[in-house]
Amino acid sequence: MTSPAYLQAGAALAAVLLLLWGGARLLQRRGLVARPDARLRLADTCALDARRRLVLFRCDGREGLLLTGPMGDQFLGWLPERAP
Repeated sequence: MTSPAYLQAGAALAAVLLLLWGGARLLQRRGLVARPDARLRLADTCALDARRRLVLFRCDGREGLLLTGPMGDQFLGWLPERAP
């Protein structure tokens, strides 16, 4: 292989690694990949209508409900623990 071929292969490898790194960062920011030691996690969301959304989250092993909307957010409370 000649020198320009090595440079081209190195640039292609760098581009692929950069794309993989960027994709992993994007998944983390969107919450699609959770850290195993995370205390707070988004469990599920449900759109009630065009403006309001019900959010189920987990914090330290407990589940809570949050209602979000244009008039503000309201914490609805903690859910009872599920039987194993």
